[in-house]
Amino acid sequence: MKPSQSMRCIEIRKPGGPEVLVETTRPIPTYGHDQILIKVAAAGVNRPDVFQRLGQYPPPDGASDLPGLEVSGTVVAVGQDVDTWKVGDCVCSLLTGGGYAEYASVDADTCMSIPIGLDLIEAAALPETVFTVWYNVFDRCDLKPGESLLVHGGTSGIGTTAIQMAKAHGCEVIVTAGSDEKCQACLDIGADIAINYRDQDFVNVIRDRPNKGVDVILDMVGGNYIAKDLKCLRPDGRLAFIAFLGGSKAEIDFMPLMLKRLTVTGSTLRTRPPSVKRAIARSVTRAVWPWLEKGHFRPKIDRILPLSRASEAHQIMESSSHIGKILLRIDQG
Repeated sequence: MKPSQSMRCIEIRKPGGPEVLVETTRPIPTYGHDQILIKVAAAGVNRPDVFQRLGQYPPPDGASDLPGLEVSGTVVAVGQDVDTWKVGDCVCSLLTGGGYAEYASVDADTCMSIPIGLDLIEAAALPETVFTVWYNVFDRCDLKPGESLLVHGGTSGIGTTAIQMAKAHGCEVIVTAGSDEKCQACLDIGADIAINYRDQDFVNVIRDRPNKGVDVILDMVGGNYIAKDLKCLRPDGRLAFIAFLGGSKAEIDFMPLMLKRLTVTGSTLRTRPPSVKRAIARSVTRAVWPWLEKGHFRPKIDRILPLSRASEAHQIMESSSHIGKILLRIDQG
């Protein structure tokens, strides 16, 4: 492949609304000795892409300035030290950026094979959400079979993934969502209880349950949910934050942390070193891929749009009208 070859991609011309996402051409990215070059089939659209477009989530040093944190595709070139993949292999991978493009270079050891039973396009819905849920819910919060999980934002890509992964693990799942339609969508993919937060106070619903509370909470809202989360947790409960859509500041009484021996944690994956992402990729392939291949879990996809309609995908993401993942299909010549 000649370095002078160009590719179609979506770049952020300046911070702003969805209209600042503009289709353009750039050189195909280079790849290092431990990287592979992927011809992208599809890219996932995620909330961090929106924050980057707004100028609130800059890419880490050395990362592509193009949006897109996950892709699926076909290997077209491999670095000299790569022996795990070969040209022609189909893979999906987490990225630090550059997914909204026809080609992407990635760390070879953060790539994963396509689970049996999923097609190449569907697989683009997996890396960002599965990595996030695995790392926060299963690794950091050590969700165990038989325990209960509360997921805020149940119909988001993260939410629909967390529901299915926790059910495959043998857990009870409770979710919050903003409409009866969304609550039903969560129940349809396995949630045990779905709470419309516009009609009910989720704290009262959860504390009135026979076992009074939950063991683990996955929260992407923050704000006034933070204090409420602490009220919902059972003794030795764990709370993981992955975003703060409702704000990162709150007035909190920390006494429940002491009295109930609670653990509060949080993380972002984009800036973590490759060694951490490689370890997560190994864990996900070992533990989650069998759930997918046995039919216990399948990515919930709201819609698939062509790359040229990236701005529309962001509009949908910001409206929160979607149920599951939004994907961009990269149709190449």
